[in-house]
Amino acid sequence: MSQTVEILFLGSGTSAGIPMIGCACEVCRSPDPRDKRFRPSVLISNHDTKVLIDSTPEVRLQCVTHGIDHIDAIVYTHAHADHIMGLDDLRRFNALRGGPLDLWADDDTHAALNRCFGYAFVEPDPELKVYRPHMNWRRIDGRFQIGSLPFQPVTLIHGKQPIKGFRIGNLAYCTDTSHIPEQSYEDLRGLDVLILDALQHKPHATHFSLSQAVEAATRVGAKMTYFTHIAHQMMHELTNQTLPPNMQLGYDGLRVSARLS
Repeated sequence: MSQTVEILFLGSGTSAGIPMIGCACEVCRSPDPRDKRFRPSVLISNHDTKVLIDSTPEVRLQCVTHGIDHIDAIVYTHAHADHIMGLDDLRRFNALRGGPLDLWADDDTHAALNRCFGYAFVEPDPELKVYRPHMNWRRIDGRFQIGSLPFQPVTLIHGKQPIKGFRIGNLAYCTDTSHIPEQSYEDLRGLDVLILDALQHKPHATHFSLSQAVEAATRVGAKMTYFTHIAHQMMHELTNQTLPPNMQLGYDGLRVSARLS
């Protein structure tokens, strides 16, 4: 049995995506493919289990780009538009698997999903042959298991809103973060890989700035940290040159592995 877990960055950008509509800045015009950023989402996998975290507006393009033709479940961090609005495209996975898909979310996130995509949580009428998503809600209220992957929720603060990060073995995914509570620092001890929000250089009300993210990552002490949810103020190569050797900007298509146990 594989004792490693892999994370694939499907998107590493902020809510507007990079390049942004109507912007001609240096990053939005950059020829470096690492400066092209879909909205933030990842695929967590090992040899027998694949789990999508969040469904961005580009989820179809993300899956086609990386040849993802199967997932075992989807897990949500929170219900902001850049993290949920691709849910309808997950109907293709229903068709490929010939049945419903488990959707893991806390109560608040599920309530928002149900307002936007209520039709996805209703048992389909087989006589109608309607092509739509079919989700089984699984409540996040503590640790949970999907196939061979153990998920430990980690509380993060996004502005004033508590949201979910996730630790899977010695890897943790912590997007959309402006504050890490003390208990969550304890939950993040001993990581091989940390993925952490770092929006831009200047302070922001609901996201870590790069300097704040470096400070938090230093305190967590993971062997390697990759930053995500990146805005267009930070060019990939130039920014990486300013970072400590064990910290880098993530980018779409990056694959990183960590110990599962």
